Amino acid sequence: MTSIPLFLDCDPGIDDAVALGYLFCRPDVTITGIAASGGNVSTAQVAKNTLGWLELAGRRDLPVHIGAEHPLAETSDYAEETHGDTGVGYAQLPQIPLPDAGPQPSESSDSPSSTSPDAARAWVEAARQHPSELIGVVTGPCTNLALALDLEPELPRLIRRLFIMGGAFNHRGNTRPTTEWNITYDPEAAQRVLDAFGEAAQHDGAHLPVIGPIEATEAVALTPQRLEQITSAATSPQWAAFLTQLAEALRFYFEFHQADGHGYLAHIHDPYVLAAAVEWARNSPARPEPGIIPWAESALAPVGVELTGTLTRGETVADWLGRWDLPATAEIIRSIDAETFLNHLTASLTRGPR
Repeated sequence: MTSIPLFLDCDPGIDDAVALGYLFCRPDVTITGIAASGGNVSTAQVAKNTLGWLELAGRRDLPVHIGAEHPLAETSDYAEETHGDTGVGYAQLPQIPLPDAGPQPSESSDSPSSTSPDAARAWVEAARQHPSELIGVVTGPCTNLALALDLEPELPRLIRRLFIMGGAFNHRGNTRPTTEWNITYDPEAAQRVLDAFGEAAQHDGAHLPVIGPIEATEAVALTPQRLEQITSAATSPQWAAFLTQLAEALRFYFEFHQADGHGYLAHIHDPYVLAAAVEWARNSPARPEPGIIPWAESALAPVGVELTGTLTRGETVADWLGRWDLPATAEIIRSIDAETFLNHLTASLTRGPR
């Protein structure tokens, strides 16, 4: 089986940690790099968390690239109340020193700028190394990818398909009344990314970017009973250690969701979008064809991000009725077969890395 090259931009974050665990269990994926993006907690803390999860899983071979410190237009605002002060709930992770940026590429039209965050440069390098093959997945803010577009405007044509977890379409938000966290953290970056990838797909007849918004991903609810099923079947002492700390992180997440009125469970948005990207890449036809996102029903629409509203800044808007008279710029996941996906996730995490 041909391996799928994949670049993950994430901000662990508890459901990001579940997504990382899932990714470690996919032998058919080549992880070209992991970008650590500020969002749930600071960029430095996200990078430390990512390195800690990799250490627990025995995957320190994977490159971790430190992302931008702040959003494009505003200062950072984090989500400690959702993920804990360190972003990992009650988990205790190994403390791994942050890498330095390493040798910087020279300034030329062929090398990403040394003034850009390492994560932005890593996006460009991964896409150039795997042109038309790389699957890009963003489970945090879009800041790093937006900055990567400054380095390589042709990036949307180098990436096979982009999957984004974010947004809330005609739905209550989880940050402000109508907005979702990943988009709210950096709306300018999200708009820049969606515009660039949507326009490139229209021009080339390629695959539109996929958005997994919270009105769909909230259906993916992990329960303590399912978590116990996963952790009790660890396949090795090392994987057992990873799952033990993952369960401690999720215990905090269960408590947060209960306090927020959802019950003692956890909405794990990010693992679904990552898994859908992998399964789509493994099974998709070469030519663009909408409506085949795994475990989901989807719809095409032009998409915008509100940048100036005093009450709605960060809201994602889809023109379902064609009022803008514009072509579709994204494929939006509308509903998920959550039970079938959770069975797949459970089987993957129970099996462990191979």
